[in-house]
Amino acid sequence: MLRLAIVTSHPIQYQAPFFRALAQSVDLEVFFCHQQTAAGQAAAGFGVEFEWDVPLLDGYQYSFLKNRSSVPDVSTFGGCDTPEIADRLAAGRFDACMVSGWYLKSYLQSIRAARRLGIGLLCRGDSQLATRRSRLWQGVKYWPYRWLLGAIDAHLYVGAANRQYLQHYGVSSESLFFAPHFVDNQFFSQRADAARVAGRRDVLRHEWGFTRDTTVFAFAGKLIGKKRPADLILALAESRARGADAVGLIIGSGALESHLRQLAVHLSVPVAFVGFRNQSELPGYLVAADALVLPSDAGETWGLVVNEAMACGVPAIVSDACGCSHDLIAEGETGYRFPSGDVSALASQMSTMVGSLSGSRARLQASIAATIARYSCDAAVAGTMTALSAVH
Repeated sequence: MLRLAIVTSHPIQYQAPFFRALAQSVDLEVFFCHQQTAAGQAAAGFGVEFEWDVPLLDGYQYSFLKNRSSVPDVSTFGGCDTPEIADRLAAGRFDACMVSGWYLKSYLQSIRAARRLGIGLLCRGDSQLATRRSRLWQGVKYWPYRWLLGAIDAHLYVGAANRQYLQHYGVSSESLFFAPHFVDNQFFSQRADAARVAGRRDVLRHEWGFTRDTTVFAFAGKLIGKKRPADLILALAESRARGADAVGLIIGSGALESHLRQLAVHLSVPVAFVGFRNQSELPGYLVAADALVLPSDAGETWGLVVNEAMACGVPAIVSDACGCSHDLIAEGETGYRFPSGDVSALASQMSTMVGSLSGSRARLQASIAATIARYSCDAAVAGTMTALSAVH
């Protein structure tokens, strides 16, 4: 059995199922660069202190590296500094090492150590070209990135935008392996079905003062700038002015919450603010909505909340800047796209969605189920194992 090391920033709810599944096929050890706290979650943009209510560390072997950063953090280059990874890789006699990108110092330390030790090197990130950068910065980083990415034996791309990014920097097709972004589809679908059977949809709508026939558009995530949650409220105001019976649902907390509440009142848009909801609760809230809206800018390199919604059978309207829009959104089949920042276009797509839901909800849900099945843990593990075989 191949021995695989994975170096990643910190325990993340989306990665745990992947690690557990991989551990069934390889001798796996995961090295975490940082141990996140409840306070750290709040500071990272969630706006509230919490612990995830799903197991993050069960089912696989792991270690926490000593983070020597003077300002520990998982979002800045110097926030994770773990020089001991070189010794850990050497002592572990690994066949391959996978890093979760190259934006942290720890990842570059791991890449350098793996190259020196002759260990096969894999990378699974989700960068995309749509992320806004000045032309000067694009030019400055092109050749260093081309060299760095070329030094990696296999790239596990998560979707079409990520593949395009890697090819832009000269990564050959032979070094690309599809290991899609996914959530635990079964976890979400089972809880969504249970919520529907229990009548959760009607109960919540009654609590919020929404009727059965009203179309509820939900936003779920951190209430921060790059996710542009205000665009949903602005588009709802425009859509309602056109005569649509549409309302909003905001699932999440963050720095913009007060502003969003004031905006909804100012525009007389009915919006239910339900705060942060943990993984086990989220499906019950998503099924109370008719569609998800993700208006994020290009800082949203994927948008896993769309996977979560679709696993619950909920269609989505997604800005074209989100990485997942190229993979998960088939116009009129699983949802709709709109140009990022174009509130009028979003309002138009919301009106179109109202029509689709009234006329072909069953067809939408069938298309969603077929699409989300391709973005699964099994698919990610299969792609990883193919890459490992090629590298080894």
